Amino acid sequence: MADWLAALDRRAELRAKAGLTRRLRPRAATDGVVDLAGNDYLGLARHPEVVAAAAQALSAYGLGATGSRLVRGSTDVHHTLEETLADWLGTDRSLVFSSGYLANLGAVRALVRPRTLLISDAHNHASLIDGCRISGAETVVTPHADVAAVAAALAAAPGRPAVVVTESIFSVDGDLAPLAQLHATAREHGALLLVDDAHALGVVGPDGAGAVAGAGLTGEPDVVVTATLSKALGGAGGVVAGPAEFVRHLVETARTFIYDTALPPVVAAGVRAAVGLARSGAGRRAELAERAARTVGRLRAAGLDVSAADAAVVSVTAPSPEAATAWAAACRDRGVAVGCFRPPSTPDSRSRLRLTISAGVPRGDFEHALEVIVECAP
Repeated sequence: MADWLAALDRRAELRAKAGLTRRLRPRAATDGVVDLAGNDYLGLARHPEVVAAAAQALSAYGLGATGSRLVRGSTDVHHTLEETLADWLGTDRSLVFSSGYLANLGAVRALVRPRTLLISDAHNHASLIDGCRISGAETVVTPHADVAAVAAALAAAPGRPAVVVTESIFSVDGDLAPLAQLHATAREHGALLLVDDAHALGVVGPDGAGAVAGAGLTGEPDVVVTATLSKALGGAGGVVAGPAEFVRHLVETARTFIYDTALPPVVAAGVRAAVGLARSGAGRRAELAERAARTVGRLRAAGLDVSAADAAVVSVTAPSPEAATAWAAACRDRGVAVGCFRPPSTPDSRSRLRLTISAGVPRGDFEHALEVIVECAP
């Protein structure tokens, strides 16, 4: 009976030798670390208005939603948040899920009909990849941000329903997808476009409405937008936004919506307050863009291999998984938290540090963190 546990130990040993061990590290509410690893891009997670809205909902509703949305968990707070998000994103309707991961699983599956072809970017997030797998549809993985490859895949499947699946700001390197060109290509072949706008919502686009809005695709009937509410909005949960008919279809068929306990009202209320701050947060977005550019310039000047900064994610290449782990640990020991991405989390088997820039970090702490990253580089 212990054989299966011994097999797990052996697999853990192999991961350790490859530098791929992962560990949970608890943190205190005030740990004093300069955070370039979390996703609180606009510094809203602790904003007084966000906290006050959440506290009011906590008093009114208690800790949780107590059920799925279709049973007992759909509160007026959820519906108000969905109306607010749809207005911001310029779509007919939106639907809130308990996580961005579940929103993507539900959206991809709901877009699949018999014979549907899914065309997925090679750098897509795991939630989109898993959505394609769970859907059971044929999936073609195209080279990263390669519009010609997408066009070729569509042309090779004439007459079939198809969906082009992409992130807007890619979660590993932070680069921006060619959304306008992808949409034009998809429309030319009668395909739909699904865009995960998680790392762009609140950060880019008019009033922070995301990269889909920034590409001029607001409200297009053949575009579906997903996003998490846990990044620039500082909360939790996910959203799918698009035509009213599609959102109705999700309510009636999406298993990750129907059978899941609803997002706690306390979180929904806090996120709604954060949306208002994000929409009027042009100054925060300008500060974020300036800091991202400053990060790229400083690290490149130090001879490091750094990605472009199309939003607030900056990727820095490490020589190996072991070097990435040691680099991140050295930064942490000096009071700076950075992301450490290694295979299989990276789509190209390249290890890197991922820096997520926040306008909420004091400027002096931010500048200090850049120096620490440079000084700890392998």
